Amino acid sequence: MVDLAEYVDGLLNICGSEERIRQTIQASRTAPVFLPQGTSGFGEITSAFALALHMHQPLIPAGGSELRTAQLLSNLQWMLDHPDIDDNHNARVFLWCYQRMGQFVPQLLDEGFQPRVMLEYSGTLLYGLRQMGATDVLDALARLTADERNRRAVEWLGCPWGHAVAPSTPVQDYRLHVEAWQHHFAAIFGLDALRRVRGFSPAEMALPNQPDVAYEFVKTLVDCGYQWVLVQEHTIEQPDGQTPQHRHLPHRLVCTNSRGDTATITAVIKTQGSDTKLVGQMQPYDEAKGLSRLDLASRHIPPLVTQIADGENGGVMMNEFPAMYFEVIRACSGSLTPIMNVTEYLERLDSVGVHAKDLPVIQPLFHSRIWERMVPGDGPDRLAEVINQLRAEDGRFHMEGGSWTNTISWVQGYDTVLVPMERASSLFHERITSSGIRRNDPRYRNALFHLLAAETSCYRYWGAGIWTDYGTELSRRVSEIVTDEQ
Repeated sequence: MVDLAEYVDGLLNICGSEERIRQTIQASRTAPVFLPQGTSGFGEITSAFALALHMHQPLIPAGGSELRTAQLLSNLQWMLDHPDIDDNHNARVFLWCYQRMGQFVPQLLDEGFQPRVMLEYSGTLLYGLRQMGATDVLDALARLTADERNRRAVEWLGCPWGHAVAPSTPVQDYRLHVEAWQHHFAAIFGLDALRRVRGFSPAEMALPNQPDVAYEFVKTLVDCGYQWVLVQEHTIEQPDGQTPQHRHLPHRLVCTNSRGDTATITAVIKTQGSDTKLVGQMQPYDEAKGLSRLDLASRHIPPLVTQIADGENGGVMMNEFPAMYFEVIRACSGSLTPIMNVTEYLERLDSVGVHAKDLPVIQPLFHSRIWERMVPGDGPDRLAEVINQLRAEDGRFHMEGGSWTNTISWVQGYDTVLVPMERASSLFHERITSSGIRRNDPRYRNALFHLLAAETSCYRYWGAGIWTDYGTELSRRVSEIVTDEQ
């Protein structure tokens, strides 16, 4: 199998091989990739836990004194170049965090234990690591990904290339983010590694709850070959509007749009809490030890406690996590409460006859209130009317999605960034997509790279200041690039 080139015509390879990637993924989706050959079920275990580490650095126009002409570089590179500003002294620790699982996992395997970890690296981080010459980090990750022994312990999760939040990113652009990450990952680690990527981690854990956007979100993931998605506990509900009763079991996320179309995917619920503290101190292990098997589809199934956190950010993750990870892996290996990556858990579930159709149904928050007032198929105009009615009646009702925190909207207060971003997106599709420029054309690839970089959540998260200026400037560059291509 000939893998993809990481760069084509001097540009990052993030598009142009969609059909090849689709065929690679489709050809392998029925075969287990983490369940050891010849095994099935869960043995005697009573519960399990899963940990995912989210890694991200945005690209910023900071390589020069003038914003309009500054080189686009990794925020991590900028931190390394300016160690005396704010908390930039953490940059080298961050760099170590991006690499260290490449040491921890093989060491624990050498000791005879059974480590597990799920990794999610944004495309902008991977690009930045290559750009700044951090080949030792990428080589360490490649060894985790390619080595037969290591890769059983490490599960990669897909994500949007530019760390774009789904609720407020144009749906056609979000699909481009998902496809771009697949291209980029395959170019670095190989098509064989990509076929083992079964789960998806949304940036900021942001799940759209506007029905038409939520449907497109799930349809994009399914079309791109993903089998499950990580969702935040407070962003979903049962069809009756109640909180899910068994948050430690997988569910079936069902999203229906205003035209009556339905898309569905398996969902694994990340429970609420202080993410970095929970993961950094390996608390999901303690939570899982207090659980016992549950009934699901006439089977007695061990529950799975699932958490994700920034893998590099904060004192707990930087300083406490390594020792706690080693301690817990040594304690849980071979026990009745092991660590287990999600896809392995789902493959074991499938091996005992519990399939996606057997899982309890969930939907994005507030969908029950919408469907009380309209019927799927009534169309987008009726949906808009219902949403406006519900907003007027209840200030807590919103269609801005949900994420790891309830205190941040990814829409309100961000006009300074969203308006230029939406203009850049509109121009991209008008001048590039609609003009018939092929995806393997350098003009398309260059414009896409800048569009996706402009849509990262970081430019909105901080609300004002230099980060807003960065986002606005990147959007300006996209508009300039696509206009110049005419």
